[in-house]
Parts: sequence; C-alpha cells; structure tokens
Amino acid sequence: MRAGLVGVGPVGDRIVRVLRERRFPVDGELVVMATWERLEVLDGRRFLVRKVCKRLFRGLDVVFFAGREGARGAGVKWGPVAVEAGAYVIDNGSDFRLRDGYPLVVPEINMHTVTENTRHITSPNCSTIQMVVALAPLHNVARIKRVVVSTYQSVSGWGADAMEELAQQNRALVRGKAPEFNPGIFTHPIAAECIPHIDRFDESGYTKEELKMVWETRKILGRPNLAITGTTVRVPVMVGHGESINVQFSRKMDAETALEILRDPEQSPGVVVIDGPSKDRNAKKVRKAKLERDYPVTRDLAEPALADMVLVGRVRNDETMPNTINLWVVADNLRKGAATNVVQIAEKMIEKGLLPG
Repeated sequence: MRAGLVGVGPVGDRIVRVLRERRFPVDGELVVMATWERLEVLDGRRFLVRKVCKRLFRGLDVVFFAGREGARGAGVKWGPVAVEAGAYVIDNGSDFRLRDGYPLVVPEINMHTVTENTRHITSPNCSTIQMVVALAPLHNVARIKRVVVSTYQSVSGWGADAMEELAQQNRALVRGKAPEFNPGIFTHPIAAECIPHIDRFDESGYTKEELKMVWETRKILGRPNLAITGTTVRVPVMVGHGESINVQFSRKMDAETALEILRDPEQSPGVVVIDGPSKDRNAKKVRKAKLERDYPVTRDLAEPALADMVLVGRVRNDETMPNTINLWVVADNLRKGAATNVVQIAEKMIEKGLLPG
C-alpha cells in the first residue's frame, strides 16, 4: 500500500522505525509531511520532509498522524483532507479521541470498532494505552468497579525539546550549577524533580492528562460511568512511563488470579509479567533481602522482545478492600504508547481486509 506520515518528532521517528521493524508493506517511499520542507533523519535514514498540502494525500491508502509532533491540530486541518482523498487516517493526536463516530482504538481490546466506514481512527493517550492493555483482561473476567492510578511519565511524552532540556539540566547538575529551564515546557526544572502537573489544569483542579485517562478509559472499555481517578506526574526519565494502579472489581478477584490471567497470552495479548521471587543474585548476597521480588523498570524496554509490550509487576492484594489489587505497569510511551499502537491498528486493518496487504 501507499502510506503517508504527518509529523517528524520523536513519535514520527518511532513510527518510521516500527514500520521498518515490523516489515509493514509500504509500496515505495513513505510520504513524510510536516509544516515546512526540509531534510530529516528518521530511524537513521535521511528523508525529504515535504510541506504538507492537499496534493500529497492523493493515492495514499493510509496516513499516520504523529500527534503533537505533527503540530497541534494537524489532524483537524489535514485529517479530513486525507479522508476526502480516499485514505484511512490513524491519528495519534488528541483532537478527535472523544468524538462520536471516531473509534478510539487499542488493537488488543477493541479493534471491532474499526469498520469500512470509520475512515478516521484515533489512538489513545500513551498513559491510557498501557493502563487499559493491563486492565482489560482482568475487566473481562471480573468487571472493574473502581480505578485509582498514579503515573510516573517520562519527558519524551512532551516532545523533543523536553528531552533536550532534561539532558542539559543533567549536565548542569553534574557541573554543580543550577539548571536553567524553559517555562514553556515545564513549570520547574525537571532534572532531579517530580512535577505533578501534565498539561493544563481545569476548574476541577485536575489536569487534562488526568482527565484524558478517565474519559479515554471509559470509551475504550465501553463503561461511560466507570469510577476512575488519577494523578499524573512528570519524572526525570527520557523514555518510558510507569503507573501504580489500584483496581477494585465487582466480582471475585485476587492477586493470584490476576497473575494467572495476565500471564496467559490468549487472555492478555501484549502483556508481559515480570513478578515473583527476585532472580538478582545481589538480592540475597549484597542486600540481604531474601523476600525481594522482581518487577519491571523502564530499562527493561531496551530489550527488543519487550520494546512493544506492556510490562506488569508488583501484583498484590489490597488488604484494605475486598476484590482489590495493586499493580505496577511500565511501557515505552513512544512505541506502544504511540507509534506501535498506530502501526498495529493498520496491521489489523490489513487482516480485516480494509487495507491492502
């Protein structure tokens, strides 16, 4: 098929990389577009990035929108143009996620919402994706009653400028200097800091990032009144988000049952469990911690086999409430939280016969 990409930041780079790694069947060169023409290196290769215009969408079967990296509102301005030209749009941006008629898709959960008539398909927020991939298999068995989530989100979720700012601030701290910061990115220097503020606040005192997780999870799971609340926190990590989730179920559920479900690839596609007694020799020999357990960290995402997976650990019973468990969830926000998810949607569309394969 002929494919296009709008946006060339970190997410756009990862889309190009994931398309190559997964051998996505692109006929000829990927048509890469952005707000102005230049040469860019994406996935280690030089691309001519063309200034986006109506003509470039002609003949394309699918167009990936990289979201923030494609400039805010890119899906609003150019999504309808791509659809009118005959392409399917798979949009990582936030503009259409909650609108009726625009499926909000995580392929492991609700690919059935994509049909021949849904030409503009949306991909959820990165923090929402990893949470629902871990929770949906449990919800299918015991029906979720309430979710409380706290996130630990890397700076790459903001974009390339935030990644460079963290790197510069780290260098300043090493030299013993006070880090400078751009107040247009974060409200405080991010190096050696945790900032409980992602996106804008609304009148309720919650941020848009926190509300996205509420509204998007409800739409994906088909539970418009699901009780869910959260706090989203930016942390000084380059790539990879962590989430601490407390989830109560309407039916019988415990940690042992949850682990059995999450370890089953048929019930829990896209999930890898890293839990159980520690395999680290230093646990007993150095730290004298015979009860230490394994758990996922963002460094694990560097392993190719784990890069596109949602990692789950620290699964344990909440002893204060019945049918309630705690779990720790880690994923690559640029890959499964963005690029991989949109490419997986396109792959499933090939399987459904909606795109040429």
